[in-house]
Amino acid sequence: MSTSLLEPTPCDPPSGPVSPPSPSDLLILIPAHNEAATVGAIVREVRRHWGYPVVVIDDCSTDDTAEVAYAAGATLLSLPLQLGAWGALQTGLRYAERNGYRLAVTLDADGQHEPTQIGTLLAPLLAGQANVVIGAFPSRASSARRLAWRYFRWLTGLGLEDITSGFRAYDERAIRLLASREATLLDYQDVGVLLTLHRHGLRVIEKPVTMQPRLQGVSRVFKSWWTVGNYMLQTSLLCLARIGHGRARDRRTHSEASGWN
Repeated sequence: MSTSLLEPTPCDPPSGPVSPPSPSDLLILIPAHNEAATVGAIVREVRRHWGYPVVVIDDCSTDDTAEVAYAAGATLLSLPLQLGAWGALQTGLRYAERNGYRLAVTLDADGQHEPTQIGTLLAPLLAGQANVVIGAFPSRASSARRLAWRYFRWLTGLGLEDITSGFRAYDERAIRLLASREATLLDYQDVGVLLTLHRHGLRVIEKPVTMQPRLQGVSRVFKSWWTVGNYMLQTSLLCLARIGHGRARDRRTHSEASGWN
């Protein structure tokens, strides 16, 4: 695939061996809504492969998501009101901040993100190369998703390829910012969050990963052209009214081109 929209930036290698974070430093966050069929296997795979604590934020599920996640070994945060994907994620980030975690990794509960690739996202954080690392798999995108990405790259000037990926790793500074009141009223986790990070000078990079097809359900944003249009309108108003309008002149958000073919 073409990488003309990316902004490759060299990263300095770490000065010495990088030790993996301890279980008291890193938290895995999984927002979930009606994902009983998949969330248990994801929690177990994270625990088996990495051994880090897992928090599942149950966004008012009407199935057995909460029970399945808890039985699989996750700490459960049950929301009294449905907050949507970003509200659930911010709840998890606030939990991480209040409990002293320095790093957090977020992944979806629908089976798209592979827990075995968490290390790919963590490596740049541990080496001090970024504040946020996004696991990117642009070839997964439908035509509607590609249209939205292209439009928001034009609107914001963000040089990222996979804007809507929820597979991300955050360092302590990013956790503190996104747990704050400033990020509370965002509806989606993508453009608003990325622009908030950009405004505060945090460095965001992408790392190529593979993703699996959804095992069940459909994207709430890209399930129809109507929902795509509504999403683009809401996010455009957010860009213009709350974050700041126009293309960003000082681009501190970068992408790494290596790894895509």
